[in-house]
Amino acid sequence: MSIRNWPDGERPREKLLTRGGSALSDAELLAIFIGSGRRGESAVDIGRRLLARAGGLKALLDTPRAHGIGTVAWCRLVAALELGRRYLDAEVKSTIVISDPVTSARYLKSRLCGYPYEVFACLFMDSRHRMLAFEELFRGSISGASVHPREVVRRCIAHNAASVIFAHNHPSGVAEPSADDRTVTLRLRDALGLIDVRVLDHIVVGEGEPISLAERGWL
Repeated sequence: MSIRNWPDGERPREKLLTRGGSALSDAELLAIFIGSGRRGESAVDIGRRLLARAGGLKALLDTPRAHGIGTVAWCRLVAALELGRRYLDAEVKSTIVISDPVTSARYLKSRLCGYPYEVFACLFMDSRHRMLAFEELFRGSISGASVHPREVVRRCIAHNAASVIFAHNHPSGVAEPSADDRTVTLRLRDALGLIDVRVLDHIVVGEGEPISLAERGWL
């Protein structure tokens, strides 16, 4: 049945306006971007089918281009995802990062969790621990990324950073830090210490909660 024939309170757009986005299912949110259905299949039905085929919302949005959805609708979805990232970016920039580890960890996971290869990134902060910039510094294969201390030092100087938080993702989904992760972190800490930049943390992003090397006592 077409969504136009649904009761007013059950149509995705009307539900969004009256009850807020949290009241909608993943399929209903997708339906708003899809726009219209096909013969015998509503936009919500298409959303459910796409989610089932991909294995969930994250898997669907992590794909370079989902099959079964038009180019315009897919562009809307990608744009919405980028808006969400930029919203988090603005939120982090307006807070004192070190006093709110939940916000910084959530932000870092949102920026890094979708990559099929390893990405090493950095939050640059001022003397009051406010975010100056976020940069993806190095990219690698599924097994790792080469991290060069000289380049990290150069970017810290460029941003006039007083402290940093490093982050990288594990494409395997397992966030447990490796021995190499710990070694690289200590090398960077020592290199940045020569220019009086503090390494506050190194966050490892996987499928679950991000892991902090600082909380493990490894800094």
